[in-house]
Amino acid sequence: MTVDHAISQAMKTWRRLGVEEEAAQEMAEELAADLTAAVADGRTASAYVGGDVDTLATSWAVERGLLPVQHQRLKETAAAAAKGAAAPALAAVFFCWVSMSHVLDPCASDCRTTTDAPWMWVGWVLCAAVGYWLVLRAVSRRLERHQAAGREATLRALTRTLPLIVVAAALIGGGIGLLFSVIFGYFQIFALLPALVSMPAAVASGAAWVRHRTCPPVNTTSRPLARTA
Repeated sequence: MTVDHAISQAMKTWRRLGVEEEAAQEMAEELAADLTAAVADGRTASAYVGGDVDTLATSWAVERGLLPVQHQRLKETAAAAAKGAAAPALAAVFFCWVSMSHVLDPCASDCRTTTDAPWMWVGWVLCAAVGYWLVLRAVSRRLERHQAAGREATLRALTRTLPLIVVAAALIGGGIGLLFSVIFGYFQIFALLPALVSMPAAVASGAAWVRHRTCPPVNTTSRPLARTA
């Protein structure tokens, strides 16, 4: 690891954490001076930072009070939740398409719909369970990555609330399908796209609401710590 590479990685970390550019530049200059002195003394840049620039940069920002005290990260929470819900929603919509298209019907006419098949309901339940796990994991990782305040409280609340959010998202998607079936009849298959979009959007909105309730906004940042000689 070179000095320039370490500085570049530290700057990326500070920008990701929301550190103001002026403060980040000051810390970068200080880190560059420290690394240059360490290299002159025969140490490597990697050894000086302990092999982990991200951890060092984060600790510097925390120690100097440069991170928001209660930054909500609502957009990041919503984006992570939507990302986690996307694949299960796609799988659920695929099951709906199989039902609408009758591709698994064993007969040519007077077939009972495949929504009566046990595997269809099992598939939807699995989609909900996998979606629950993926959304929790995605939100946890995103908040951890941004060193967001109140992460544990948010995850505890989301663990309790997410089942209801997932059910609500499924009902919204199903409601769209029923609405299209009443209005468009045979062409209800066109409901698949809005249903696919609406379910992750509903989960994202619910996760952001939970985050807002567990991490109220604060407009001030912590005061910088006094630097010691």
